Amino acid sequence: MEYIIDAKDKILGRIASEAALVLRGKKEANFTPNRVPDVKVKIINLAQIKIPEKKLKQKKYKRYSGYPGGLEIISFEKMMEKKGIEYVFKKAVMGMLPKNKLQKKIIKNLVISNE
Repeated sequence: MEYIIDAKDKILGRIASEAALVLRGKKEANFTPNRVPDVKVKIINLAQIKIPEKKLKQKKYKRYSGYPGGLEIISFEKMMEKKGIEYVFKKAVMGMLPKNKLQKKIIKNLVISNE
């Protein structure tokens, strides 16, 4: 089954949570938490998403290499310039999925298109 979510003039987190819910299979009648559902989620008009000005300045992404002094902190604004909106959206959805072996398999069913 394929779901299409229009992101035009909507908030990033609300679309990400809706996509995570559908990707997980919770909208299906036969939901089981231990299997990957047969659903595809297509996000359209992601470039026209609404991002509050406050979030651009305040939100930070952290990465740690494991070495002393290896903490890298990047603002939301820099991440958008560096990686793009697709990466930021996929990272938001992945944060809402369960942290187990199914996470990588489930995220493959997310399709982002900028029409």
